[in-house]
This record gives sequence, C-alpha cells and structure tokens, in this order.
Amino acid sequence: MLRIAVQSKGRLFDDTIHLLNEADIKVSSNKRTLLVAAQNFPLEVLYLRDDDIPQSVASGVADIGVVGENELLERGAEAEIISRLGFSRCRLSLAIPKDIDFPGLEWFNGKTIATSYPVILKDFLSRKGIDADVHVITGSVEISPGIGLADAIFDIVSSGSTLVSNNLREVYVVMQSEALLIGHPGMSEEKQAVLKEMLFRFEAVRQAEDKKYVRMNAPKARLQEIINVLPGLKSPTVIPLADSEWCSVHTVLDEKRFWEIIGQLKELGAQGILVTPIEKMIL
Repeated sequence: MLRIAVQSKGRLFDDTIHLLNEADIKVSSNKRTLLVAAQNFPLEVLYLRDDDIPQSVASGVADIGVVGENELLERGAEAEIISRLGFSRCRLSLAIPKDIDFPGLEWFNGKTIATSYPVILKDFLSRKGIDADVHVITGSVEISPGIGLADAIFDIVSSGSTLVSNNLREVYVVMQSEALLIGHPGMSEEKQAVLKEMLFRFEAVRQAEDKKYVRMNAPKARLQEIINVLPGLKSPTVIPLADSEWCSVHTVLDEKRFWEIIGQLKELGAQGILVTPIEKMIL
C-alpha cells in the first residue's frame, strides 16, 4: 500500500483532499486519526505538520507527500519532485511598514528581518550581497515590525490581506511557490505502479479544469466558419440532424475564452447552445 503524507490542516489540506476526492480516491478527513486508509484505493494518508512532510518522505516514513515548494526548499530534504500540482499557489516576499519609502533592496542593509524561512532568506540575501540580521520566528511573523521586534518581514503572501491589516506592504517577491507531489527514491515496483495509477487520475482531473463541454445546433451552410472558430482538442464532433440543413456540433472550450467564442458562434447562426461542466478528461 502506498503511503502519502498530507498537511493536517489549512488550505493545502483542503486542496489535497479535494484532489483525491476528484480522482475518486475516498479518504476520511478525520484529523484526529494520524493514519487513514482510503476506502477504494491502495493508499493510506499520514496527516502531518507541513514542515515535517519533506523529511518524512526523504526518510521513507511516507512514500510520497504533498508539500509547498517553499517548505521543501527550506527543509532541504532529499526527496524527488514527482509533479507540480498547480494549487495552493503563493509567494515568499519581503515586506516593510507601509509608510516607509523603499528605494530598493539596499534598504535592507543593516536591518533586522523576521521570518519563519531563514534558509531561503539567508540564501537570497547572500546572493544579493545584502548584510541583514535574520530573526527567526515560528509564529505570527507579520506582527514583528509593529511591536519593534524587526524592521521588516519575509513571509508567505497569498492575497496580501494579512500584510494590509498589519500596516505592511510587499516590496520584493523572492520566490513563487505551489503544491508539489514529492516522492521517496526507493519505492518498490508495486508502490510505483500504484503511484502511476494515481498520477493518471490526477492528470485526468487537471485536464478537465476550467473546461466546458459545449453542444449546439449549427446551420450546415456556415458549418466550416463555425468549425474555424472552435479551438477544440483535435476537431469538433459533427452529428447530422433530422433537418438536413442543420447539424449538431460538440466540442470542448476553455472557460477563459468561453464567452468570446460563444458570441462568435451566435453571430454565425448557432442555436440551442448547451454547456456542461467536465469532471475528468483523458487525452
């Protein structure tokens, strides 16, 4: 049985459990139980703190794990990156009190920066030739300037609302981060086979994201014009109708361009346009 380490709470926990459910891998989200077996797949979930996941995978306690890229880099664990999952995106940034002018990175010379990510920060400061004091905090980093503990902070930023509420502003993005699926390099062939099946399901879920299945009735006289505006996977499906002057056209559209393309289709005479969400897509 394959064992996956998952963060026990927070946005990464929610996003990971959602992905497993979308892949039809049913797992209990009861956080009181440290180790939970999936109901319909040879997988067991080990709930851990996010900063414990990289080492648990590197040491083989877990075969694979879902962890933020920032945590993997900070811990320096020797785990293989299997896949970028595309969710729980954030950034690690430097922030200062909002009423202070910021001329550039040289401002940080001689300053104290509070952070929970000293390894990443020290590496960045070294590469930029900045001499600053790094003050390590494991709790609420954003309050440090307000209580006089530090001049600036280096922390995770998602929406930026936490910075605003603490009278801080983001001045420099050091790195972008997203959820990674990491793995222990010594997995057995049996576990690798389970992992391959799980990745296949994940990819089917990912391919369906922001996609819509569209069906419409189209006049045959303008069929080629309609096909030309459809960015389908290969080519749309065209089905004859009882009325010999009309046909039914089926295709997949990206939600980002959906309304733009629908408008063009209507101008070309398409009618009875039916739009449905897609749960899985296998290419």
